[in-house]
Amino acid sequence: MAKKRVMLVGALAAATVAIALSGCSSNSGSSDKNVTLEYWASNQGTSLANDKKVLTPVLNKFTKQTGIKVNLTVIGWNDLQNKINTAISSNQGPDVVNIGNTWGPAFQASGAFVDLSEHADAIGGLDKFATTALNAGSQKGKTDHPASVPLYGLAYGLYYNKALFKAAGITTPPTTWEEFVADAKKLTDPSKGQYGVAIAGASYTENVHFAFLTAAQNGAEFYDGDKPTFTSDAIVSGVQRYLDLIGKDKVVNPDDAQLDNGSDPLQELAQGKAAMVLSQNNADATLLSQGMKEGDYGVTNLPWPADTPAEDQISTFPAGINIAIFSYTQHLDQALKFVKYMTSEDTQATLDKPYKTLPVLKDASPSFTDDADEAKVFTTAYNEQSKVLPQVATEGDFESAVGKAVTNLIADIAQGKNVSASDIKKALSDAQTTVEAAG
Repeated sequence: MAKKRVMLVGALAAATVAIALSGCSSNSGSSDKNVTLEYWASNQGTSLANDKKVLTPVLNKFTKQTGIKVNLTVIGWNDLQNKINTAISSNQGPDVVNIGNTWGPAFQASGAFVDLSEHADAIGGLDKFATTALNAGSQKGKTDHPASVPLYGLAYGLYYNKALFKAAGITTPPTTWEEFVADAKKLTDPSKGQYGVAIAGASYTENVHFAFLTAAQNGAEFYDGDKPTFTSDAIVSGVQRYLDLIGKDKVVNPDDAQLDNGSDPLQELAQGKAAMVLSQNNADATLLSQGMKEGDYGVTNLPWPADTPAEDQISTFPAGINIAIFSYTQHLDQALKFVKYMTSEDTQATLDKPYKTLPVLKDASPSFTDDADEAKVFTTAYNEQSKVLPQVATEGDFESAVGKAVTNLIADIAQGKNVSASDIKKALSDAQTTVEAAG
């Protein structure tokens, strides 16, 4: 999910909710009874209040079992990275924190978090995690020394409004990018305030994800080893394909350039203002909260161009949330117990359903939906059609710089500018310069 690096942050207003959770257990040691862990959880639910409702009983159960109290702060994604950076620089903050798994390589390189390979037994072993989920949060070549472990799994898919498809005479979802665009044009009628596709055009985290995926479908690599290579023709044409949705193809409402929250396009889908949205599987929670039922929407994989070779048929990266322990913690033993509990089979089964997330444990079955077809789309994408975001120390800088470059280009298009391939290459070149300076 959303994702930046230790040094580069674009923070918006903080959104936090603090909840004190306490309890005791007759079979807990006195040292545990006297410990309160500070835990920063990322906003996974439909609101911060929803996270409080979901997590409170789960954390109270941990306190009852161990005697260890947990003080929970739920933080919105736009502010989480900034708060983590402050905690790192000051050595003051929580004991345990959720991070976007793509932040993992940068934090691993920084030494900010505990090397969990040194405490594998204490968290129930590293071999309990699905390999794809575990490896996604580490630097290439250092996956055997994770500084965070998987908590929630996510993958991208193409959500579509079945009623709008039916009204347009479209009987099946698109299987190629060309069909995707053609369907989107059929579903676009600005006079009715209806567009084929909705995007969060002001969200640089969403924009870098789609820039990465469309480039990956072209066989592109953003790094040669640790060296950024953002300006290749394959990357430029991938980004162009994404930008064409709002530019040349005109299937995205120009007003979407102002949307900076990933749930906003989903509201447009639920309200019939948009027919399709590219989103992660936890979108189910937002759609259901907006009054849709599971039968009102369908999901298919992110389409790729018709001539894409099999090895480049990428529809997602293995997204998700990891959990980590700050190196400065004074309560390492208790923090390890908490990580073990949060990644246990029982807790995972409890949280996957309300958060609509994919399981990160081996052989666990998805419980986020009762729709077997939807579950298959996302599990197939996660396990068979995924490509990991760059596993380098500057990954967070890459996401910030490239994402903001694409965001600015979308804003230009929304204001009527014709963005050419040379404009895209210049923006990506500037982003590369930023990353090289930061690195």
